[in-house]
Amino acid sequence: MQALYFDDFEPGQTFESKGVTLSESQILDFALLYDPQPFHLDKEAAAEGPFNGLIASGFQTLALAFRMFYQADVINACSMGSPGLDELRWVRPVRPGDTLKVTGTVREKRPSKSKPDRGTLIMDYAVKNQLGEVVMTFTAIHILARKTG
Repeated sequence: MQALYFDDFEPGQTFESKGVTLSESQILDFALLYDPQPFHLDKEAAAEGPFNGLIASGFQTLALAFRMFYQADVINACSMGSPGLDELRWVRPVRPGDTLKVTGTVREKRPSKSKPDRGTLIMDYAVKNQLGEVVMTFTAIHILARKTG
């Protein structure tokens, strides 16, 4: 795919990543380091917990979604960072063996009034499992470079 810049995006455009399967060991490793709640870290406790089994941390799902979208090479050439995310929702649990894909849909774009070399792109993201069920949604605010020359 040719490198995209702010000017190339239009509301309604959709981009999809390749799938990534999350293993039990990845879930346990992430939980041990960053989110040591029993339903992320302890199979026996998780079986008795509110999700009836081991689940991935929502933060792990978010980090994985970022990686998958970055690997889709949609905003790589033009990204100038982000001031943040809005509307983050963990809709359903992610379990060992789930294969996730992320879809990003352009909601709106605004050229910067003070810095003509960039613009703001608002994208709505949905992460789905192998059954097509939405497991997480969020909105990202991207600062993207404009084409030069």
